[in-house]
Amino acid sequence: MIGDPLPSEKLEGQLLPKHLALPIFASDALSSVAYAPQELLMILLLGGLAFLTFAPWVAAAVVVLLITVVLSYRQLVKAYPSGGGDYEVAHKNLGEKAGLVVASALLVDYVLTVAVSVASGVDNIISALPFLSEWRVELAVLFVILIAAVNLRGVRESSKAFALPTYIFIGSIFLMIVTALIRTAFGDAPVAESAAYGVTAANLGQVAMILLLLRAFSSGCSALTGVEAVANGVPAFRTPKIKNARRTLALMGGIAIVLFAGLTAVALISGVHYAENPCDLKGWAECATSPQRSLIAQIAAATFGNNSILFFVVQAATAVVLLLAANTAFNGFPLLGSVLARDSYAPKSLNTRGDRLVYSNGMIVLALAATALLLVYQANLTQLIQLYIIGVFVSFTLGQSGMVKHWITLLRSGTVAHGERSSIIRSLCINAFGAFLTAVVLIVVTITKFTHGAYLVFIFMPILWLLMLGVNRYYRDVEKEIEVDPVTTFGSRGDHAIVLVGKMQKPALKALDYAIAARHDSIEAVHVAIDEESTERLQKQWIEQNIHVPLTIIESPYREFGHPLIKYLKHRREEHGAEVVTVYLPQYIVGHWWEALLHNHRARRIRQQLMLCHGVTVALVPWLLDSSSLIYGRRSRPLPGQDRRGEPVRPVARRPLEPASKTAGHGTGHGTGHGHGSRGAAAAPTSAGTPVTAGQPPVVPPVEKPATPPAKKVPARAKR
Repeated sequence: MIGDPLPSEKLEGQLLPKHLALPIFASDALSSVAYAPQELLMILLLGGLAFLTFAPWVAAAVVVLLITVVLSYRQLVKAYPSGGGDYEVAHKNLGEKAGLVVASALLVDYVLTVAVSVASGVDNIISALPFLSEWRVELAVLFVILIAAVNLRGVRESSKAFALPTYIFIGSIFLMIVTALIRTAFGDAPVAESAAYGVTAANLGQVAMILLLLRAFSSGCSALTGVEAVANGVPAFRTPKIKNARRTLALMGGIAIVLFAGLTAVALISGVHYAENPCDLKGWAECATSPQRSLIAQIAAATFGNNSILFFVVQAATAVVLLLAANTAFNGFPLLGSVLARDSYAPKSLNTRGDRLVYSNGMIVLALAATALLLVYQANLTQLIQLYIIGVFVSFTLGQSGMVKHWITLLRSGTVAHGERSSIIRSLCINAFGAFLTAVVLIVVTITKFTHGAYLVFIFMPILWLLMLGVNRYYRDVEKEIEVDPVTTFGSRGDHAIVLVGKMQKPALKALDYAIAARHDSIEAVHVAIDEESTERLQKQWIEQNIHVPLTIIESPYREFGHPLIKYLKHRREEHGAEVVTVYLPQYIVGHWWEALLHNHRARRIRQQLMLCHGVTVALVPWLLDSSSLIYGRRSRPLPGQDRRGEPVRPVARRPLEPASKTAGHGTGHGTGHGHGSRGAAAAPTSAGTPVTAGQPPVVPPVEKPATPPAKKVPARAKR
């Protein structure tokens, strides 16, 4: 689904030119003009139709703010092109705590960007196709999955897929605005379907009027969302990165301003009345049964004609670009996650590129978080929009404040050339004005949206802040614990191998063969006895197979495997001191998922227990069952000698296997020269360098009695 893996050297080819970077990083900012005018007019209508006279002034304030923020971020891109954006600026200039506040705000904002954009896109689809209204949540979740899948294919592939719809949206909205204005100039102004509806106005005092205007302004400020995405995505641009990013940012800001101002003007000209509660519109009898059309749908119907071809083009383009606005978050969130992981504030897995050279783990986390939000809020745009833009303006304010500190520090350093000083002072003034303006807007947005659901953002952000701080402290403690110091020394004496044997089977013999080939100082086979009959059968088979590696029996009265073995290893460590013990564990490799349910995974449990035992190394010896060929593809025909422990047609005389060790108490180290599985090597070197062909046990001189007793029982608590 996501395509073939890409090698690391292809990373440069995945970088974006300006014409592809615009739809990737600007889709959020451009698409926000589709719902920002609607939210602005909707809030003003709470005070009655007369309040629409304030709309041009509120929209003008939003435009001024947008221009200021775009100019401010152009300075940020120039000073910090590494992709950390507001987080990096705040972290380096205002300290760790401020940087984490910005990071938590941005992470929350990116999740909300996906949820709000998808919910808004679904709203526009339902405006054109009302019968889909009951499938609102399912459609929203489906679109999140589709956008995530396209992004997992790679940045360049997603930009190609999303470029055309973004440019169609810009062109269709621009055409609609120009057509409506030309019609108005010639005395044929478009009339919206809701123009004749009245509005039930609330009785407002002077304070309430001011708060309503501020709330309308804060809703209109949703047009600023996504402006920071270019600053966070500078590493994804082609060289010269800074120049291309600044141009893309300027182009994005210009288009957003034109579309926002044009839609607001045409909505006022055509008389669009969009209410928070549809039944507040006087004269609309179907308010309880029919969905309320979006502002863009009403303008398109009034300008081009209801259900005309251009009407559906505008609706389709708007719906698609609103859905694609989530794509900005799918690029910003993983990049920010990788920066946080690099600085040890997020799990290291977020800094790992996937097969398609994108930070796929971050994309998956974002998709899951946005899906959960859509399910909780049932993809309701009016409710989700109340949580929005708080995080944006937190990052705006701290980011611009950090830039002010950056320029002041640079001016005081005395390293600035005389010709550059005026440029730095100009950048300082722009960022200072941006910091002041965004701080004021943050206060306004917080006051006006807090009781409408925005308080949840102020719960999520501190939780994320504490989690990131905790992750950083954990990584710091681990790094301190494992760093080299002059006190801790390593110097083991002795090398002992233990092959864990359950039954006389090929996997156990293969593990024994591997242990012999590794040439340890000493070697023994260990069997944990939980059943007397099977233990006696193993002892008998051990003698019959003429295996000269000593077999130790450990009694387990409580039918456990790990704990008796660990007790035995601890007793041995007390006796032999700092000796390295390697435990060989045979393990099945299966091809079908259901086969895993049919095996008891004893080796895995024992391995986990042994990992906590000092001085012990665990060696897993895989035994590939026939079904494992499904994992690695069709199995080729085995060559002679490669097959499992089958006897050859013509017996071949072989030299005896020499001892792996001659340590007192362990006897001779002869073992069965078992092959390395159906895909193993044809021969394995013995401790003496004599090749032993896989699939055939070594021929040893017949003996009446082994030099060392083949097995002995050791109580679980006794020393060996």
